[in-house]
Amino acid sequence: MTEAVSPRQIVIITTGGTIACTHCEGGLIPTVSGEDLIERIKPQLEGSGITVTPNHLDQLDSSSLTMQDLDRIVERVREVFEDDNVDGIVVTHGTDSMEESAIAVDTLVRDPRPVVFTGAQHPFDDPDGDGPQNLLEAVLTAGEPSARDIGTLIVFGHAVLPARGALKFHTSDELAFGTNAPEEPERADPVEPVKLGDVRVDVLYAYPGAPRDLIDSVLACGCQGIVVEAMGNGNVGTEFAEGLGDALEKGIPVVISTRVPRGEISGTYGGVGGGKTLLDKGALGSRYFRAGQSRILLAAAIASGRNPATFF
Repeated sequence: MTEAVSPRQIVIITTGGTIACTHCEGGLIPTVSGEDLIERIKPQLEGSGITVTPNHLDQLDSSSLTMQDLDRIVERVREVFEDDNVDGIVVTHGTDSMEESAIAVDTLVRDPRPVVFTGAQHPFDDPDGDGPQNLLEAVLTAGEPSARDIGTLIVFGHAVLPARGALKFHTSDELAFGTNAPEEPERADPVEPVKLGDVRVDVLYAYPGAPRDLIDSVLACGCQGIVVEAMGNGNVGTEFAEGLGDALEKGIPVVISTRVPRGEISGTYGGVGGGKTLLDKGALGSRYFRAGQSRILLAAAIASGRNPATFF
């Protein structure tokens, strides 16, 4: 006798991205509805006990997303979870900024039910597209009881990754995402609802010889926090370091990340621009988070009035 499958309801929030793109004059454009995305995976879901419901939010290229758009994604996830009958959420999203949106949801939504981000490297009308398989695996993951209570996930290219520490590491390969995080990355304490769109955090690239006027410029424009994509283990040039020191003295929080793909920031070098010197002045090392996710975490800290260290 076949054991009955427990029914599960998964809501797919659609935001656009390559998974919803088709070839149009001038390039790929998000044109595909959530209903059409679901239609591709219906045969594989038969007998699974999973019911899938589309929830349209937007049709954007994720490189166009603003902090206000991240607020809308977070708010929509919260709204969907107001329905106790929903067992999980899948968010279809472009790959360019998926890691930012995923960590925003992971940080600002605390519900035991899973939220899974997915997308595609090939458009919807590509005969060898990876979108349907990614979506199917994301839905199945969101329907798994074992996916509860572990935070937001990215399911992509047969990989299941925690949002914390994830980053896109290949421009075109179907296995697009990797992670710097430990197997079970710890999460910050729950955060009350805050608006990231009210906060300006700038990311500055600390290339050799980078001048301090890069820092002066963003501060003059109202920057409330700075993330540095530093060299090596968190090092910057002398002039750039002097500018960061002045920013810290003005009470502007500074997070030091790195342009290096792998490894953590520990800050071991001295000298004016050495990582240890910057940390000793009050900058915060990003640990395994790269600049994109560090920016979201710092913005959440500023918006909530919490010490940024608690988010890293």
